[in-house]
Amino acid sequence: MVVAFTAALRGGVAFLTRLPVGVDEADWRRFQTAPAVFPLVGYLVGAAAAVPLVVLPAEAGAFGYVLALVGLVGIAHLDGVADLGDAAVVHDADGRREVLTDTTTGVGAVVAVAVVVAGLALAGLALADLPAPAAAAVVVASEVGAKLGMATVACLGSASHEGLGSGFTSAAGPALLVGPALVAVPAALLTGVSPAAPVAVAAGPLVAVGLLRWADGALGGVNGDVFGAVNELGRVVALHAGVVAWTRF
Repeated sequence: MVVAFTAALRGGVAFLTRLPVGVDEADWRRFQTAPAVFPLVGYLVGAAAAVPLVVLPAEAGAFGYVLALVGLVGIAHLDGVADLGDAAVVHDADGRREVLTDTTTGVGAVVAVAVVVAGLALAGLALADLPAPAAAAVVVASEVGAKLGMATVACLGSASHEGLGSGFTSAAGPALLVGPALVAVPAALLTGVSPAAPVAVAAGPLVAVGLLRWADGALGGVNGDVFGAVNELGRVVALHAGVVAWTRF
């Protein structure tokens, strides 16, 4: 049991971060059958990315947070935002699926990525205005929420075709979503009586459900791009929702 969990965790860290973790095919397969690993890795990424907000002043901390995040996770999942951005501006399902395999970057991709990057940068500035412990808590809760969103896609989604997405959706099912949800509970408690952390955690799966419904109708199911877009959009929405909840309630 411990060996299987360790293998799944290695696969999850390798897939969701740029950390130099040695993995093999068995680790990858274990990860696909263990969606609870998604939010577990979220704790790791969130805690590391929050450090600049805690140790650096204001704007420097905000910029450091964005840099740390890019350094930790790279831009692989942002590619999903770009691809779905291009697909979203096409009016028929066949055209959308064709766009997803096209290497050309269109206006939809540029706009979608610009919105996400701007949203992340503005969230960093907003976090810099919070007390350091609150900012760190929102960052961790948002990262866990974003990864819970990815687990939601794995457990509730149906793949549009064989590929990265189908590797997760065929190995998981709705019943397995209980595990990721339980793993995310401690993150929802990080801001105490403030609703900031639970709101941030909940944002990820809510974004996932919305994208799942869109993908089912527009693409015929989910693929790797949907997983990536859920991660990036879920994080941005969670960060802003957490900041609003902290400052307004």
